[in-house]
Amino acid sequence: MDIHRCRFVSYNPQAINALAFSHPPSADLAGRGVPTLRLAIGRANGDIEIWNPMRGAWFQETVMRGGKDRSIEGLAWTLDPQEDGPDGTKLPGKLRLFSIGYSTAVTEWDLENGRPLRHSSGNYGEIWCLAAQPRWQATKGKDGKMIPPAEGEYTGQHLAAGCADGSIVILSTADNELKFLRLMRPSTKRARVLSVTFQNRNTIVAGYADSSIRLFDIRTGQMLRTISLGKGPTGGPKELLVWSVKCLPDGTIVSGDSAGEIRFWDAKNYSLVQRIQGHLADTLDIAVSANGDTVISGGADQRTVVYRKKEGEKGDKKGRWAEIMHRRYHTHDVKTFAVYETKDISIAVSGGPDATPIVLPLREFGKEHHRKLSSLPQIPQLTSAPSSRLVMSFWDREVSLWRVSRGPASLHENLDGQRHRLVGKVLIQGEENISSAMLSADGKTLAIATIAEVKLFSLRRRKGDEKGALRIQKIEVPKVLSDEGARLVTISPDGRWLSIVRPNSDIYMAKIQQTSVSNEKPQVMPQFAKLKRATRHVRHEKASHGTLGDYERTIRSVVFSDDGKVLASGDISGCVDTWVLDTATAPASGAVKRIGAPDSDDDSSDDEDEDVVIEGERWTTAATESPIPRMKSGITLLSFRPNSTPTQKLLANATHQSGEARLMVLTSEHQLIEFDARDGKLSDWSRRNPKAYLPAEFRGVKDRAMGCMWDLFEGRERLWLYGASWLWMFDLLQDFPSPDEAETGAEEGKTAGQLAKASKRKREALDDDEDERRKHNTGAGDRIPHSQMDIHFGTKVRKIVGSDESQGEWIVLEKERPRVAGEDDEAYEYDETFAATNESTLARLRRGDGTVVETETPQKGSRKPLNGANGAGNTTKKQLVEANGASAQPTRRWWHTYKYRDILGIVPLNTLSDDGSDDQSPSGMLEVAVVERPMWDVELPGRYVKDYE
Repeated sequence: MDIHRCRFVSYNPQAINALAFSHPPSADLAGRGVPTLRLAIGRANGDIEIWNPMRGAWFQETVMRGGKDRSIEGLAWTLDPQEDGPDGTKLPGKLRLFSIGYSTAVTEWDLENGRPLRHSSGNYGEIWCLAAQPRWQATKGKDGKMIPPAEGEYTGQHLAAGCADGSIVILSTADNELKFLRLMRPSTKRARVLSVTFQNRNTIVAGYADSSIRLFDIRTGQMLRTISLGKGPTGGPKELLVWSVKCLPDGTIVSGDSAGEIRFWDAKNYSLVQRIQGHLADTLDIAVSANGDTVISGGADQRTVVYRKKEGEKGDKKGRWAEIMHRRYHTHDVKTFAVYETKDISIAVSGGPDATPIVLPLREFGKEHHRKLSSLPQIPQLTSAPSSRLVMSFWDREVSLWRVSRGPASLHENLDGQRHRLVGKVLIQGEENISSAMLSADGKTLAIATIAEVKLFSLRRRKGDEKGALRIQKIEVPKVLSDEGARLVTISPDGRWLSIVRPNSDIYMAKIQQTSVSNEKPQVMPQFAKLKRATRHVRHEKASHGTLGDYERTIRSVVFSDDGKVLASGDISGCVDTWVLDTATAPASGAVKRIGAPDSDDDSSDDEDEDVVIEGERWTTAATESPIPRMKSGITLLSFRPNSTPTQKLLANATHQSGEARLMVLTSEHQLIEFDARDGKLSDWSRRNPKAYLPAEFRGVKDRAMGCMWDLFEGRERLWLYGASWLWMFDLLQDFPSPDEAETGAEEGKTAGQLAKASKRKREALDDDEDERRKHNTGAGDRIPHSQMDIHFGTKVRKIVGSDESQGEWIVLEKERPRVAGEDDEAYEYDETFAATNESTLARLRRGDGTVVETETPQKGSRKPLNGANGAGNTTKKQLVEANGASAQPTRRWWHTYKYRDILGIVPLNTLSDDGSDDQSPSGMLEVAVVERPMWDVELPGRYVKDYE
């Protein structure tokens, strides 16, 4: 595979201004979170990213796009009250997301459609901070019974917004609305409200820009108390800025100010308990643990500081807070935190202008590694036209088109030596950011979508232009198709079909009529078809977890087969739907939707309509009798395996059938499954290679996959997967080794029963190792070895009672909490041992009655192969050539590298024919462009500079 390493594509990750978990931390909650747990990340360009922690896997599900001059400065989640269902059951309330950003409005977001749902604004100042009221919890009375809410008491969550004019606005979320409820303002000067939080459901604590903290009662609007912080440090401003206020479970107020101090205030008399100089610059945000024994702060000096409360001496009822550790995880200001905790998980996520979310262990700080999430989009904003060697990228409201050459193609290019050139740029009018863009395989059509409209452009090379500049012309799109906007747009490989995924995840198909004259633009046919998705059962949700509605049915990936006759879509709930293109007779009256025809709101009418016929062709649902079953986790990517001619290298039962459309599915849990998209059944390769047979290194990769490519050179079939920091190759003409073979190697003469017993023993040992690994991970990175810890206590202590040292007893400090059967949520903790055993047994039988594929022999002088691969460490050019079959050594079953930096995307630059030949490439190999965007190439704002640097 020929690789171009490209860093000319411009994409600037945006600063993180706000973070918020959908559920509050709870030290009493068992397990590792609830199924509806999400993290919202608000960025400076108005984008909101929704991440699913997934027990530490961290999967970016979707991005709700912002727009021109928009910014997210605050985020808050609320949970509506539970409703009464049939048979006396309780229906879960709806989880709702709100944001603010340099305006007087609070915006509620429609998670299902990925766009703003409603706004609430009034005659008050610009909103600077936002907080949600704590959830209502039932309390026990003197008789031990739970006390119900008082008559007329609202059990939902109000919102509190702090404004620039010193007022605090209370907004009600009752009745699925967002309405003004009350305004509170101090009688003194109008100082700006910089931070706000709730001490309890009825008391608000607000930090101001005039060296004060004020408390209000939201029921009456009365100000309860003013706490003064005094004057600022000598030589600086007289008034301190209270950038952050938080409350511990016992009501203690914690504040962070512009002097870099952390102050603790008594919950009852509001007196100063303790002050700590935690930062050398402004303290920008504070987070507290669920049980109130840990406080974490971030500042403009780039430091993250952790404080713990130490028990006081005898007679001293109150303990003292002390800094236990600080570290610089960020290169710029640490602006915001979000915390989530249960009995098994304890994490704090931080963000700032460096655009990179950092996941920190909170309870095990200093004992576990931190983890960086990617600042780049997890759905690549990059496509290519291999036949014309064009690379397309988009960012905010602009699209750039580059031509990548193999070498100097003209005298002009030879002078400057450039192998890439910007040949076109499209700037989208309007305020909405681009949600999706697609370049056709021939490079002649460009589709661009925002949440408000869909646009098509024709691309033609200008005659007589040595630089290869493109002539870009707009193609008229029927108003019915363009006005509703889209979440995703996809063009079929033959350029005949345009797939539009609406913001509500409805899929529409439109036909593009190509012209025979090169100067004429293609046309979009006035007819279009709405594809029907299979009805899926709704997953059970506990009332206490809340519900996200139909958000999980959001489509994340849409892909065409190579011949453009099969379409597949995958959503974040794990459902895959497929459709096939068939020829049909003329449609009946009213079966075709024409331009200007309104969409019916009646679902029953859609079900009664026949499949729409467009010029003798129609899209019908595939695998109606046995649809593809729902995966256990969200769909990361879909890809059709290109058809290739059968070769002698194919294994048993791996011959191809005519018309077979093999769809490779990769889930967010790194489960690789291949289906036949036409009949919904597992392919022969997938039957022989279940999840348990995948390499352990691949299953343990923390960053999720972003995209894939197929390499069919010289009759081989290789799948290349890539993530933000890795590149992985699988040879699909070879089966993966079984778990016991991967560890011990195959032994001749062993029967299938003996191999099964050996596999079971190895699997039990691996399961023990996996359980041990999971015990030492609270949601961020894995456990730090004791030899590498900066601060730690010994794992064992000797307890001596009295003066006799011989009676001392050694005690292990790190005793894990015993697991109680059934206490963890069934959607998050499940036992796969039985299923894995059955899959392994069936896979071994499909491979030929227990026979095992031979393991490769490592090269001379190389390290011992890992699970059948001939090494996978630091990669050289020689190793890359050998990975592509240019060496006489035995071919690898898989290969991977981490040599590339912050991958924005990988796209092919040439097209291979069925026999693997390519007239454009001198070597005939697959040629790709690896587009890197390392953070050191990103233009970031200036940092706070002081003597300590």
